[in-house]
Amino acid sequence: MHLLEPKHWTDYKLIDSGNYEKLERFGKFIVSRPEPQAVWTKSLSEEEWQQMANATFTREKGKSSQDGNERGEWKQKKSMPDQWFVKYDYKDMHLKFRLGLTSFKHVGIFPEQAENWNFIYDTIKNFNAPEPKVLNLFAYTGGASIAAKSAGADVTHVDSVKQVITWSRENMEASGLDGIRWIVEDALKFCRREVKRGKRYNGIILDPPAYGRGPDGERWILEDNIAELMSLCGELLEKKNSFLILNLYSMGFSAVIAANLIKDYFPDVKKCEYGELIIPEDSGKFLPLSIFARFVR
Repeated sequence: MHLLEPKHWTDYKLIDSGNYEKLERFGKFIVSRPEPQAVWTKSLSEEEWQQMANATFTREKGKSSQDGNERGEWKQKKSMPDQWFVKYDYKDMHLKFRLGLTSFKHVGIFPEQAENWNFIYDTIKNFNAPEPKVLNLFAYTGGASIAAKSAGADVTHVDSVKQVITWSRENMEASGLDGIRWIVEDALKFCRREVKRGKRYNGIILDPPAYGRGPDGERWILEDNIAELMSLCGELLEKKNSFLILNLYSMGFSAVIAANLIKDYFPDVKKCEYGELIIPEDSGKFLPLSIFARFVR
């Protein structure tokens, strides 16, 4: 069981958390937004939060959605733009992300995922293959996709929201990369079709939400659909020179569950790393933000 914290960020910092909120710096700007995991008390005062925050997300009553996203609006100081950029550097990987204030409290990246980006980059660089094929499912704004592309992979990026695909393309271009294959589709439907086509990938990245909708209204419920998806991935992943990352945000899920899913559908894997992705703050507390399980074979 591993607790992994990102160590290479200069454009991100968790300043404080507590009372179901977090205060974060992205580049030059500080934002305050909800965080359901932060059940403890804040280390800084409310006045300090208000003074520091360039933008604060306010929940709208009765507007939380099934997928766990908070609906609401941002209150911005005059100094706060609607969009801005941050950078992430690791070895020869130089990523750039366009951030923005969305109506679901998100800004465009999950900073704790930097540990998975590093893993993707290092793994692909160590493969004995000219252009490994990597599939990123529920790919959001593409941090994992551009990390894989930066390492020289042939990347297929699948997400059900067209606007998010456009955002991902912006991040790819801002990072000085090109050639990612963009697919707007339900992840399960795409994987079923790829299995029928006999396709194989050297890497698969899974970052499914607890709840979601495909572009044609397909329902995704993690507990109902994860078994079939893992089974399909078992058919799509190459037996050698391959890796898989399973990342889960569902509240109440244990990292052991993620590890057991890998044992079920990839029984030949001898070593599976699993645990939590966490971010430290100045007070000495750690904010847990997702669970993961991953392997290389």
